[in-house]
Amino acid sequence: MARRQRQLRKAGAAVGFVMACGGWAVCGCSGSGASAQGAQEAPGAPGAQAVGEVRGAAGRLVAAGSAEARTAMEMASGGTRVTIRGEGVYDFGEGVGRLKVLLPQDPAGTRDRKPITELLAPGALYMKNRGAGVPADKWVRVETGALSDGNLVTGGATDPYVAAEVLRGTRTAAYVGRTEVAGAPVRHYRGTADLGRAARAAGGAAGRSLRAAAKGFATAEVPFDVYLDDDGRIRKLRHRFSFVNGQRGDTVAVTSTTLLYDFGVPVTVRLPAEDDIYAGKIADEPGGED
Repeated sequence: MARRQRQLRKAGAAVGFVMACGGWAVCGCSGSGASAQGAQEAPGAPGAQAVGEVRGAAGRLVAAGSAEARTAMEMASGGTRVTIRGEGVYDFGEGVGRLKVLLPQDPAGTRDRKPITELLAPGALYMKNRGAGVPADKWVRVETGALSDGNLVTGGATDPYVAAEVLRGTRTAAYVGRTEVAGAPVRHYRGTADLGRAARAAGGAAGRSLRAAAKGFATAEVPFDVYLDDDGRIRKLRHRFSFVNGQRGDTVAVTSTTLLYDFGVPVTVRLPAEDDIYAGKIADEPGGED
């Protein structure tokens, strides 16, 4: 029981990771038939067809198997906009991935920190080089269902599959037009999704994360822009999340962008052994002693 309580306290502390990282304190995403259908749409036209295309995007990622991923999370603090970037691979069939997350410099421009290695797994986030008193050779494990945002922003990079699952909750969508992403022809859709609806449609670990986010964010409504290739796969996904700043009580916007490419790439993710997971106290962890 004591160990379980320590894990939950660490999960709560990790929520502040992105919000305060680097000293930036703010508070404590079908086949050819799909292509043919998209080509018949008029730019700006909303409707059931666009909603259906977007809702099915997560399932088409699972069919694709895997991809390389690049992520960017942008937020504003004190009038200054900062971006946290990540790069790695993700296996959509297994729900596991590996990212290197690069933090911005602190406001003084003096912090020199190694990238944080993140392992993404169903219901869990593992972080290495976490800092805050965690030994360099140890991992921090966080239960994503225990996070108030479901790990949509906590880790500095939105889990690519959970980001796609948000689209299962699409309420409105409009076809914007055709363009290119990294040289690939794509169809651009813009709309809004509801996190509660997405959670019910997703189920499993992704559903638990989305249920937590639906309760923890300032609003369950998530505006998005998504770019689908001619196989209906997500090439680029941008979400705009809103949460309440615990320090000032105002609403803060976070923009999370995920780029996917090189579908079918081999992915090997080995989760840490129990002995490699840090069981001690994190320096910025609130609460009492372990």
